[in-house]
Amino acid sequence: MNTTISISTEIREKIKEFGNKGETYTDILEKLYESAKQRQLQDLLMGTKGCLTIAEARAKLKKNG
Repeated sequence: MNTTISISTEIREKIKEFGNKGETYTDILEKLYESAKQRQLQDLLMGTKGCLTIAEARAKLKKNG
């Protein structure tokens, strides 16, 4: 089942830059979605928020015995 979405001409042209000859907008948007999903997962797994450096962890262990 298909649907129609309204986007500006400027955005349509930007989306086309990610496509290859013969790809549909659905193909291009699927690639962009998968790329964004992978990036989000990478950011989650590789983020440093709430993490200690090795030096900080060693100092904490030394302090707490």
